[in-house]
Amino acid sequence: MDNRLFTLVFSLLMLGRCLARVVTVSPGPLIRVEGQPVSIGCDVNDYSGPREQDFEWMMLREANGQRIKIISTFDASYSHPSLSKRVASGDISVVRLQDNEVELKIAEVKAQDAGYYLCQTPSTDSVISGNYEAQVQLTVIPNTLKVSPQTPPPVVPEGSDITLSCNVTRELTHPTYLSVTWTVKRGTASEDILTFGPQGEAVVGPKYTRRYADGGIRLVPGKNGLFELVISRVTTSDEGIYECNGTEWTHENGGKWIKIVESTREMGTVTVTPTGQSLSVKASSLIPPSPSSVLLTPGNTLTLLCSVAADNLPALALEVTWLADGRDIITMERSGVVITNTSQGGAQGKRGEASLERTGAGEYRLGVRGVSGEDGGAYACRIRAFIEKGGRSAGGGGRWHMAAEKTSTPVTVKVSQIKPSFTLTLEPVLNPQMTAEPAELACLVTNITHLPLGGRLGVTWEHTTLPGIGDDPQTSHPVGSLDGSGNLLPGSMYSDRLKSGALSLSRVQPNTFKLRFLRTQEIDMGQYVCTVSAWDVNSQGDMVKTAEQQSSPLTVRWDTKRPSLNVVAKTIREASVGGATFEMGCTVAKENLGEAGYSVLIQSQESLESNIKTIMTLSPDSVLQHGGATDPNRRDSLVLTKSGPAEFRFRLAGVQLSDRGYYWCDITAWTKQQPGQAWTKAASAESNKIRIDFQENGPSFSIAIESIRRQQCLSMGNGQDGVFAQRLWILTKD
Repeated sequence: MDNRLFTLVFSLLMLGRCLARVVTVSPGPLIRVEGQPVSIGCDVNDYSGPREQDFEWMMLREANGQRIKIISTFDASYSHPSLSKRVASGDISVVRLQDNEVELKIAEVKAQDAGYYLCQTPSTDSVISGNYEAQVQLTVIPNTLKVSPQTPPPVVPEGSDITLSCNVTRELTHPTYLSVTWTVKRGTASEDILTFGPQGEAVVGPKYTRRYADGGIRLVPGKNGLFELVISRVTTSDEGIYECNGTEWTHENGGKWIKIVESTREMGTVTVTPTGQSLSVKASSLIPPSPSSVLLTPGNTLTLLCSVAADNLPALALEVTWLADGRDIITMERSGVVITNTSQGGAQGKRGEASLERTGAGEYRLGVRGVSGEDGGAYACRIRAFIEKGGRSAGGGGRWHMAAEKTSTPVTVKVSQIKPSFTLTLEPVLNPQMTAEPAELACLVTNITHLPLGGRLGVTWEHTTLPGIGDDPQTSHPVGSLDGSGNLLPGSMYSDRLKSGALSLSRVQPNTFKLRFLRTQEIDMGQYVCTVSAWDVNSQGDMVKTAEQQSSPLTVRWDTKRPSLNVVAKTIREASVGGATFEMGCTVAKENLGEAGYSVLIQSQESLESNIKTIMTLSPDSVLQHGGATDPNRRDSLVLTKSGPAEFRFRLAGVQLSDRGYYWCDITAWTKQQPGQAWTKAASAESNKIRIDFQENGPSFSIAIESIRRQQCLSMGNGQDGVFAQRLWILTKD
């Protein structure tokens, strides 16, 4: 009876609210391959009686309809004699899974095992109801599965492709399906790369998902069971033992795929040679006789060739860089874009104009036009080899990894040139005798040879302080320089003085340079050297230094005695009577002092013991001020003027009795280190004192008093400037 009929009966009984025994087996029909294991499940439900149920298996042969007892869970002698040996050996067995469930197992199914398999359960119910057996058809087909892989190349260079070909076939007698799986083994670990089938789908191993999406792994189905898996741009991580697995499947009722037979064959071991092992780089000169060295003269063109070889050269993307003395000159990126290192000239001047082009497979030519002395050095070619991680069909996905880097043996490049030569003489033009006096040095260049047309000379001045002068220990400092273009480059310590004009550097003739101090300072004493450089115009029109020579040192020093003043006052006009004019002159004599400005104080005192008063002052900038003790009404009578470089005059008109006393000059000398700075006090001195002293010869008075009601007091007085009379009347009581 068909199993579906029993299920229908069971359903109807359940609708009638009655228990009915139901026996079910694995859904079929079952297709299995000869020699492979078979498992058929059987269970019983909705039964009464003991919880543990017994089962009997019987086979109905398709050919003759004969029933053959196979095996029982309770009767050891149940098996047919033709099967007893197989049962005894375990080739046929029954395994209890639960109280109501068992499984019939055949370890190696045979062709004669084909037929209908019946699972029966003896009744333990009080009332017979339901079904007591179920059957399923088993079809046994011969094992026709064949897996025939092709051996891949045992050694492949990094970046190449591997094609893994595997032929999987079977004779189609019943509806079965095929799948093919590629696997790689590394040590004891095994990873599935890709499985195709059984329903036409591709399943990729977790470590290869992105690579498959990028096109780095491609499946190429062929005809007559041929399948090819292409792994693009292999790296050393792709090394291993590759296997091909072919599997035959059946699709049973219930939508379940059952693997009925499989075969795994080893394809072979693949070793990936790293790019670095085969990559070679050679730099050579195209100018005979030696490919490893080049001798050029200024203005020539340098041509060098970089040759690259590798086992997998077509699979590599190359980045090519030329270096000179370890510095990048020019680079061709793997995309073909050429980038020139614009900063390679550095402080020594720019190199010639560089170019880089690809002239063939693995050949790159460097050209440098208009070489100069700076272009000499050791030239090497550096190669960085990249491999695209993605496949060609996906364009690589922009993912690259650097497989190797190598630098060639350098080629020696020499640019010979005759350097200019000359003789230097450093001599003093103006020697200061004391601080604040000017100084001037001249650097003379003679016997000039090999200075090219358009070449010029530059100079650098340096100063080394004398021991014990200044706050710093004896050190050398650059004063400043003039380059070949005449640009002034001041030293940091002298920058302000050069900007203000207190210090100057000049080229008075093409071969004569001068250093001039407008006002020397003590720190300016020391040793001076001038360094003259020869400059020439390179191929880019820039001035570059070609030669340099330093003079012998020249010591500059002077007497550093402290400055002093001597001030002498003398009477020019003497005031002998009241109302006369007093005039005094003060003359300054200086020692150890150069150019200076003077401030003057006119001071006085009534006696040598009395307080000193400041009458008026004159600043070094000729600003006149009156002292605080001066009567504002008499300021027009006071005059203080500078009458000579170091002479001053003071005049007091209309002297009075209150003006009698001693007068003198208090003079201070001031200097400036450089224009624009504040005055600095250098020395001070007071002159001798001059006295204003005259006798009174003015009006006199006499008073007479009479004791009368009205008294008359007549006082008469005669003076030098006139005669006046005054009367005083005093009224008193009797």
